[in-house]
Amino acid sequence: MRNNRWNVKFVDAICLIVFAVCLVNCGGGPKIELDPTSKDFYETARLIMTKHEKKIFNHLPDKESREEFIQDFWAKRDPDRETEENEFREEFFRRIEYANDHFFEGPPGWKTDRGRIYVYFGQPDRTDGRAMTNIPNMRGWILWIYYRYGFAVYFFDRRGDGQYNIEPTPAELGGGLIGDFSYAIEKAQLGFLPQQDSMTEKFLNFDLDYDRQNNELIISIPTEALIFEEEESILKLDLEFEFFIYTDVTGTKDKLRHTEHFETTEEQILDQDEVVFAIPKDLNPGKYFVDVILTVKPDIGKVRKIFDIKV
Repeated sequence: MRNNRWNVKFVDAICLIVFAVCLVNCGGGPKIELDPTSKDFYETARLIMTKHEKKIFNHLPDKESREEFIQDFWAKRDPDRETEENEFREEFFRRIEYANDHFFEGPPGWKTDRGRIYVYFGQPDRTDGRAMTNIPNMRGWILWIYYRYGFAVYFFDRRGDGQYNIEPTPAELGGGLIGDFSYAIEKAQLGFLPQQDSMTEKFLNFDLDYDRQNNELIISIPTEALIFEEEESILKLDLEFEFFIYTDVTGTKDKLRHTEHFETTEEQILDQDEVVFAIPKDLNPGKYFVDVILTVKPDIGKVRKIFDIKV
């Protein structure tokens, strides 16, 4: 049992080291010259881009396709498209501004370790710290605790110059991370706000495949994750699927929206491990990124997941 625990911690540590490199570099920039609007967008938005979105953006050939990408980028993260406001986008830029005002350490505040964590997760639920310590090679430390995300992070000032950095290994191994940090980052990149956690916990493991013989996108959802409405002993479920389908090489986009009404009984659903939906869609041979937004109606919530598929 001890060896298994150590292996899990070692794998987590490697994942966190990779993330820390991303904190420093924020991914490579596009290989083409960007227009001013696209350049301004990418400068900050790359922090919350998934690896798929960065690859797609880097392949877009012109200003028009990038403008469409930017519009989709924020729309996918909008928690309520029925309103004019995009609460996620507004909160993102508020956090950028706050980070610049409060975490200046030479570079702009949002580019510091504290600034980036703030942009991802907002104000911590609890803070602690010491500006001066008697610990060797340690001038000061700050602790941020995020109960709503299930993790905490230490920032260390090793040189006494006021720069507080993350050391990307678990705290029990001498680093600064406590809890499931990588999972919290994944949800933040996809645009989930803390109040959506119960929804994302249930649905984030839905799966997608492509049936080449019947030319269908196949969505599989575990039955334990489904939320039904009951009417006269009949369990009912209304779902909306929104697909953003990008070619791997050129970033060309195709979009598909599909709704499903599903009915069953309690006896029938207990015999099923998952519910499968087949959505007709012709795709040419090749590799694709498929960005799926799954909305459970009415007003139950939505989740998002990105897949690599080969046709």
